[in-house]
Amino acid sequence: MRFDGLDLNLLVALDILIDERNVSTAADRLCLSQSAMSSALKRLRDYFEDDLLVTCGRRMVLTPRAEDLASPVRNALLQIRSNVTRPQSFEPAVSERRFSIMLSDYMREVVLAPFLRDLAVTAPKLRFELWTPGDHPAEAIETGEVDLLINIDRYVSPHHPARLLLEDDYVVVADVEHPDLADGIDRDLFLGLDHVSISFGRLKEPTWCDRMIEEQAGGVRRIAVSVSSFVAVPDFVIGTRRVATMHRRLATLLAASLPLRIHEHPLALPGIKEMVQWNSFSHRDPGLRWLIDTLIGFALGADVPERLSAE
Repeated sequence: MRFDGLDLNLLVALDILIDERNVSTAADRLCLSQSAMSSALKRLRDYFEDDLLVTCGRRMVLTPRAEDLASPVRNALLQIRSNVTRPQSFEPAVSERRFSIMLSDYMREVVLAPFLRDLAVTAPKLRFELWTPGDHPAEAIETGEVDLLINIDRYVSPHHPARLLLEDDYVVVADVEHPDLADGIDRDLFLGLDHVSISFGRLKEPTWCDRMIEEQAGGVRRIAVSVSSFVAVPDFVIGTRRVATMHRRLATLLAASLPLRIHEHPLALPGIKEMVQWNSFSHRDPGLRWLIDTLIGFALGADVPERLSAE
């Protein structure tokens, strides 16, 4: 079908070419031959009177015209998918729809894993694809790469809707037989011990929590081990004199089966709000609305670990 002289099928090809910046990988994503994708690129170049993709050394880069087209083309396709091609009714008990969710392993363990266990009974044919956040997780929502992003309120996009999923705070975890912590932990002892910390992505960005600790500690804390997973932290605490700062909910979950002791945190760290966010073009999607409402209802009904009694 043509619209103002443009074959609308070419918009899908253009979106993927802009994303991949490689004819071969774009062809693979569309299940086309390389020659068919090359032909689509030629037709796009003819229509827009621009090269769109040009070779620079061993890679291809976007022309300024292609850069300008990237957001409008992606937004147009998102609108079509959300408001035209997506079914306007949703039956979770029989639907075979696939949802993609980007979230940390902390939220995966605390909320999503038990939530999906419930859905395996009530919505057994639904499929889920879980993504680990990269350096810029909000971009995955901006581009429609994932259906949902679960992240703390400070890191969600201000341009798309979001709702509160749950709140949490921080505790200190240590080996259950840590010789220095029989009487609890104060600020000086906390800062004097070796620590396990978490950093993410290619840039090894510290978590928001670690930023707050460094701000209060004045740079005196010694990081003995840095890992890229919240769930991996106990592996480097158990059997050592190291300590780590963890979310209360995750620490409580892990301490139920591991030799960990949980202590109230000696630093005045603000609590966190975990949000669930989606692209504004998907706001009317009945399936996505059902998933968001059901997930939030599940999280609100989950047990909240109580603060520790005086140690």
